[in-house]
Amino acid sequence: MAKNAPPRWDRKMQQRLARGEAAALGELYDRFASLVHSQAHRMLDDETAADLVTREVFGYVWENPNAYDPQEGSMRSWVARLTHRQSVRRLREENGLRDDPDEDGSGLEERVHRATVAARADYIVASMPAPLRAALELAYIQRRDYRQTAADLGVTEDEARRRLRLGLQLLSTAHTRPLEGMSPPGYGRPL
Repeated sequence: MAKNAPPRWDRKMQQRLARGEAAALGELYDRFASLVHSQAHRMLDDETAADLVTREVFGYVWENPNAYDPQEGSMRSWVARLTHRQSVRRLREENGLRDDPDEDGSGLEERVHRATVAARADYIVASMPAPLRAALELAYIQRRDYRQTAADLGVTEDEARRRLRLGLQLLSTAHTRPLEGMSPPGYGRPL
């Protein structure tokens, strides 16, 4: 398989959706609904709006499965990009703005930027190897120090520090690097 070839699951899912298999939509929803909803909720800070964006994104995917181009990135990246676009559209509507990128309203662009960075951080953490993610969760969510983290993980203190350092280095890229697949060239017609 070529280096940039999409995973087999993505290609098969796109084909199943294109054939109109309702079970495929259910499988896609089970796999990505939490990603879509959490990204929309983080951007919109509104549970009802996040629910609506989630329905809209999966509705779009169901109605436009051929808009996904496997050569442009993974299905996950495409769904995340659709979520981002729809969430930005909702933010603009909420602030009375059109989809004109040159038009700015009371801190909207800053809010979108902060939400995008947070979504990138969530994506980075979710994509980390399990040992790094577990160390970060113990240290920063459960407020354990590196000694307690080492004991909880059953590793040496040096190993716990190494995992925490590497995890934090990865997270530090959230505000500087674009999320893989979050900004591909256009996919089909806009959501």
